[in-house]
Amino acid sequence: MVLRSKENTVGAWAFLIGVVLALILGLLGKDLTTGTFPLILIVLGIIIGLLNISTTETKDFLLAGAILVIVSALGGGYLANVLYVGNVVSALVILFVPATIVVALKTVFALAKK
Repeated sequence: MVLRSKENTVGAWAFLIGVVLALILGLLGKDLTTGTFPLILIVLGIIIGLLNISTTETKDFLLAGAILVIVSALGGGYLANVLYVGNVVSALVILFVPATIVVALKTVFALAKK
């Protein structure tokens, strides 16, 4: 996701901050089940879904988001035993699930308009 114009700046920064924050929180082993950290990741995910994904990127983003969620759900038990990897994947899922839901809803509404 490349910065293309001024209106995409907020979405691009939300994406960058969200991924970096998810990596840092995962590597620090922060508790992602309660508190403000998951809420921050969820809000950033919503911003990413609203502002950063264009109509040409929708299919690719939804496919990648679905794969991320499915693979993390199926392999999460194994990754939890690997030092910090499970935490990083969990943090990324917390970031990308809201973004994927928002993009999917935008796509459904766009299809309903046609």
